[in-house]
Amino acid sequence: MTDLPAIFPALDPTDYARHALHAGTRDWPETNCYLDVWIEVLPALGLPPEACLSYAVTQDFEGDQFTFFKVPLEDLERLYGLRVTELAIYDRVETHVVEQIGRGRLSLVEVDSFYLPDTQGTSYRKEHGKTTIAPNRIDLEGRCMDYFHGLGLHRLEGEDFEGVFHLNAAEGALPFLPYTEFVKFPDALPSRDEIVANAEGLLRLHLGRRPAKNPVRAFAEVFPGQVEAIAERDFGFFHLYAFNTLRQLGANFELFSSHLDWLAENGVTGIGASADEARKISSTCKIVQFQLARAVMRKNFDKLAPALIPAIDAWDAMTESLDTIVGKATSRAA
Repeated sequence: MTDLPAIFPALDPTDYARHALHAGTRDWPETNCYLDVWIEVLPALGLPPEACLSYAVTQDFEGDQFTFFKVPLEDLERLYGLRVTELAIYDRVETHVVEQIGRGRLSLVEVDSFYLPDTQGTSYRKEHGKTTIAPNRIDLEGRCMDYFHGLGLHRLEGEDFEGVFHLNAAEGALPFLPYTEFVKFPDALPSRDEIVANAEGLLRLHLGRRPAKNPVRAFAEVFPGQVEAIAERDFGFFHLYAFNTLRQLGANFELFSSHLDWLAENGVTGIGASADEARKISSTCKIVQFQLARAVMRKNFDKLAPALIPAIDAWDAMTESLDTIVGKATSRAA
C-alpha cells in the first residue's frame, strides 16, 4: 500500500508510535472516538494536540450524561488554520474519501466499530456501534485501508473493509450515508508562539462559558438514584452508563490538566495548581467507577455520592484559581 496516495505517506501502522496523551499510564488512555482521532492526527501534522483542549472547562452535567466533549471546529481553525467542513455523500463513501486523499484532504467518517480490528476485545465482531475514523490510505482494488482510530494508526482489510464500507450489503438495503467531514490544511502552519497566544485567548473565552453551577455536584445529587435504577438492567447497560458519566467526566478533566500543563511549559505562569485540581477530578472518577461496579453488585448505593466530594471540591478550587490567574489577566514568563 505504500505506493498509494496518503495524507501522511511516511506513516505505517506496523511501526506507528501513539501520542503521549494516549499513554497507557494515564487514567483514561482512550477518551472518545472523535477526540482520539485528533490526538493522533495533529501530531502527524507537527502540531501540539494539547493546545486545543481548553474547551474541556465548559463540560456540564446534562441530567443523564456529561457533555460528550469534542474540540470545537472554530478552535481548530483559530489555533492551527484547519478548516473542517461536512462532506456530502452522494456516491460510494470510499470513492469520496479516495478523492479527498488525492487532493491532500483528510476525511473523518462515522463507521460501525464491529468491523474495526483495533477494537478487538470490545466491539470487534461482537457488537455494533457508531465511531469515527480518519482514513490515511485506501487501496480500493486490494480492499485494504490504514486509518486513525482510538489509540493510533491501524490497518483493516478483506471482510472488514467490505463490512466497514457496506460492500457486502444485501440488494435493496438502505444506502450507507454516514456523517462525514473533511479537513482542509493551511498553506503554512502557525508557529508555536502563535498557537500558544491563541490557546491563552481560547482558555479565557471558554472559562467564561463554563457552567454557572458545579456540574460534579449536580451529578452527585442524582448519581445514587440513577445507579439504583440501572442496577436491575442488563450489565451491558451499566457500561454504557459509566462511559457517558464517570468516564466522560474523568477523561475530560485529565485532558484539561494536560492542556494546563502544556500552557505552563510554554510560559504561562501560575496555573500549576489548577492542573493538579483537574487531575484530582480525573483520578476521583476512576476510583468511583470501580466503586460503582461494586455498588451495583451489592445493591448498596449510599457511599456513591460522598465518594465524589474530592472531585466536587476540586472543580470549585480549579475554576476559582483560573478566574484569578486567567480570567482577569494572563501572565506569561518573559
